[in-house]
Amino acid sequence: MTAQRERADAARNREAILAAAAELFDRTDAGTVSMNDIAEAAGVGKGTLFRRFSDRGALIEAVLARRATALLRSEKDPGSDAGPTEPVPALLSYLDDLLDFVWANRSLIRALDHSGPNGYYTSPASQHWIAELTRRISAARPGVDADYLGHILYTAVRADAVDYLHTARGMSLDRIRAGLHALAMPALAEHPAIA
Repeated sequence: MTAQRERADAARNREAILAAAAELFDRTDAGTVSMNDIAEAAGVGKGTLFRRFSDRGALIEAVLARRATALLRSEKDPGSDAGPTEPVPALLSYLDDLLDFVWANRSLIRALDHSGPNGYYTSPASQHWIAELTRRISAARPGVDADYLGHILYTAVRADAVDYLHTARGMSLDRIRAGLHALAMPALAEHPAIA
């Protein structure tokens, strides 16, 4: 077998694994889906699965990364149809996009949260989104502690919190979105420097 054929097989296997994982994750609670389930659904052996993805967390990250393309596009193209260009409206629009993404993928994100201590904040996707929030906060309000505020606003869109507020407390997504905006706006207001 040639190296090119091997690469084609590896690419096909990767696609089959990602498609099977996404389908299983969408059908049931992602936290209950095992690597065995995914290998069986993808029609690959466990060895093939683990060569492509070292663990379930890496596989969840890969599925989430594919789903995040629209969110990533809005980061790169703030002047396009993706959203406003003024810093404060751009930040609020990004928070809306992030909330929508978290809601649509809450089962996957919640499964990833349990991958280790501080998993919600330390995954590559979370680090990226916190950095983007921090960048947008800095643009909207130079001089504030954007790193702290980025982490706090990211905490406000935790999948478990959003799911709890909607499911157990009966809050609509519009109410949660309005609360997120209300949380962000005072942070962007003029404040005297804290010594």
